[in-house]
Amino acid sequence: QVQLVESGGGLVQTGGSLRLSCAASGRTFSYYYMAWFRLAPGMQREFVAAISWTSGNTYYADSVKGRFTISRDNAKNTVYLQMNNLKPEDTAVYYCAAKYAGYADKRDSAYDYWGQGTQVTVSS
Repeated sequence: QVQLVESGGGLVQTGGSLRLSCAASGRTFSYYYMAWFRLAPGMQREFVAAISWTSGNTYYADSVKGRFTISRDNAKNTVYLQMNNLKPEDTAVYYCAAKYAGYADKRDSAYDYWGQGTQVTVSS
């Protein structure tokens, strides 16, 4: 059974940084795409970033390009989201997700496995 466990959320001021972690377990994640989505109050769940577990290729939403960096540590089976220069509009619950093969889909419906989410709040 695949399990994804996020951590690292919290409260930060505008311009601050946070690093989210997603610990993955339950299988070998070769050929998987791992992604971060976020859900803000009153909004639809939004794609943030994705990474190919095998190649390390990364993909970002335009709203976070240049500020967020997704990476993975194969030895620890963990995916990270480094978030810099945070803005109040980044406030949301952040979810880690996984899908097998294909491509780095920006649709949340394409992902098979989800974590429980971690709250990120950016104060102005």
